[in-house]
Amino acid sequence: ARPEHGWSAQENAGHLLQLEPLWLTRVDDFVRGSNTLTPTDLANRASTDGGYNERPLEEILSGFRSARSKLLTRVASLEEEAWERSIVHPRLKQPMTLTDHLFFVAEHDDHHLARIWELFEGL
Repeated sequence: ARPEHGWSAQENAGHLLQLEPLWLTRVDDFVRGSNTLTPTDLANRASTDGGYNERPLEEILSGFRSARSKLLTRVASLEEEAWERSIVHPRLKQPMTLTDHLFFVAEHDDHHLARIWELFEGL
């Protein structure tokens, strides 16, 4: 069930799954040499309205594992040029390297994993 404020643990996991295509698209932005990283929906409508509480948790986690594996496989295959580029982040208005982007992804994951942990501790 959704807590009074914010997403449930399962919705947080769904949000991580929901953003995997964005992370992969942004990796491709580095490959293409785009000027700005692909933007996201800052309102997170797809995550909020994704019905993740009604989906089996294993389906969400399996989807995340599969999508993250695809991202890591893609990153492992990149040429040096992609790693050397800087591209402006659309919200932060700061240039980011691919390493910065992947750190951003890890920090985002960490934030939501910490939130999931908090929600389970509160049970």
